[in-house]
Amino acid sequence: MWIEIILFVVASFWVGLSGAMVPGPMLSVTISDSMKKGSKAGPLVVFGHYIAEIIIIILLILGLGWLIKSEIVTMIIGGMGGLMLIYIGYSMSKSPVPEKNSSKENLVETRGSILSGIISSLSNPYFYLWWATVGWAFMVKGIELAGIIGIFGFLIGHWGADLAWYSLVSCFASKGRYLLSGKRYRIVMNMCGIFLILLGLYFIYSTIIK
Repeated sequence: MWIEIILFVVASFWVGLSGAMVPGPMLSVTISDSMKKGSKAGPLVVFGHYIAEIIIIILLILGLGWLIKSEIVTMIIGGMGGLMLIYIGYSMSKSPVPEKNSSKENLVETRGSILSGIISSLSNPYFYLWWATVGWAFMVKGIELAGIIGIFGFLIGHWGADLAWYSLVSCFASKGRYLLSGKRYRIVMNMCGIFLILLGLYFIYSTIIK
């Protein structure tokens, strides 16, 4: 049985990695935060993502999966989430260029990255779609395989993929902040901001304007 559990964890990791590598709100937030705060921002954004996923898992376990799949709820999430992404994108594009020698990270900045992880997850309607389909299917498979151990196995693989990928992205982005100064830094931040704004508009269009 343990071999099956290990294989299940590995499968969960690769499925999670395939989802993590798809460009989305979390990627833009991770890049922008890492360029401003350093490589610690990536794991903090992922921690916020974990909090959002725990909320979804609790809802699914409580039998509220129908709420996640509801068309009305999806429209509300898409509209509200789209507006939130537009706001974050705008704020990101207007953020000041950090000083090159500044390495201080205060408590507000730390909380900001965690909160960014929560918001970038919950504002994405495809986040709910993934958990209502692929995520829940893996949860059920884990329960069938080894009960609560199977659930933890899935989460270890899935969360491990998120942490590995976004930590890598954060590492490269944080190094880039020392290579990109002034105008180049501003171009990267504008690109991340515009991407989130366009993504927010797409979410609104795809969920409300049909």
